[in-house]
Amino acid sequence: MGKFKWSLILPWIVGIFFVAGGLGNIFASNTILDDYQRWGYPGWFHYVTGIVELAAAALILLRPTRLLGLALAATIMLSAIATVLGHGEYSHAIAPATVLGLVLLTGWTTWRTGLAASR
Repeated sequence: MGKFKWSLILPWIVGIFFVAGGLGNIFASNTILDDYQRWGYPGWFHYVTGIVELAAAALILLRPTRLLGLALAATIMLSAIATVLGHGEYSHAIAPATVLGLVLLTGWTTWRTGLAASR
């Protein structure tokens, strides 16, 4: 049996996460809507967030656009971190920071795999 290839599984984990997050924002619960309001975002902004998350997921799941999708995903997570830190909700930064780490790891493995394939 061969070596386990993280570069094959990580994009799917991250992509599925962003599909779930995107759908969770588009079909937002009252708790999520209250969060957006507390942070000062307009009432429709959860739709924008959800659509951008779904776009990131689609780009991540397609190999030719994976790095672009991961860059978009990293931007989304950095924005989430900035939002909660800016409102003093420090413990709420843990989840997006963890996802950001996974996104960066996925980007690194994707980039390294691409380098190895081009040699």
